[in-house]
Amino acid sequence: MQTKRQIQQLLASAGVRPNKQLGQHFLIDLNLMRLLVDSAGITADDIVLEVGCGTGSLTEGLAEHAGKVISVEFDHAIAEIAKTRLAKADNVEIINTDALKSKNTIDPAVTEALASAHANCSGRTMLVANLPYNIASPLILNLATEVDAMYVTVQKEVAERMTAKAGSSDYGTLSILLAATGDVKKIRVLKPSVFWPRPQVDSAMVAYAHDEAKSARIGNMVIFSKIVRFFMGHRRKTLSACTKLSGGNLPIVDKWPQILDKCSIDPAKRPEQLRPEDYIAIANLCGE
Repeated sequence: MQTKRQIQQLLASAGVRPNKQLGQHFLIDLNLMRLLVDSAGITADDIVLEVGCGTGSLTEGLAEHAGKVISVEFDHAIAEIAKTRLAKADNVEIINTDALKSKNTIDPAVTEALASAHANCSGRTMLVANLPYNIASPLILNLATEVDAMYVTVQKEVAERMTAKAGSSDYGTLSILLAATGDVKKIRVLKPSVFWPRPQVDSAMVAYAHDEAKSARIGNMVIFSKIVRFFMGHRRKTLSACTKLSGGNLPIVDKWPQILDKCSIDPAKRPEQLRPEDYIAIANLCGE
């Protein structure tokens, strides 16, 4: 793991500086990096995906524990620094790409690397990363049903959305998907001073563990995701008003009153008031 001075020297030697547009804020508190790694409980059978590896500081710590580390870095110059730093680590693969091909799709190079890693590692697939601020939410949404666990550092605002309960102002698609498929909790709030350059907001470490029993309640994940995204896109309207806008977006438009009745859900409620369990019930009936 690298100190602030070491990171600065590595960047200076390559003639580059942190790119704020890419959300580059390097975690420089080594104790907090160790906390993130220790919280994940990584074993030699596990595959770890790291997005936004920067100069490879956290990557070095992950490589000490994991069977395979797949680190993704969008910035070409910084990815080259990480490759040089970790050239002797035979369990690390660094991919210079955008982890997201689109808002709703993981880049094929990343999914192929993960699939290939399973040939030699039989443990969990985990996301452990100090995530770039600008892609944290869509990345977590895309990976929630693809990995066994996530231990990430994100903006505190994102952490609040990840852990929010029904009815709160932070409750949304991210909260519902994570609660419906696993267990999520905040590990620690981080002040700007533990990063370089300092961000203007607090951050937080968050843990998510996929729960197969919870996920098994969802009959069709695609339909479930569509249902949640649609209704939460109209979170302030009543459910009854929302269903009148569903033509072309969701199935069984003419049966919404029956669906809500079977789920014992008051159509006068708003989408932000429904629990994850309510959305699962609605989605499963739509799937039928």
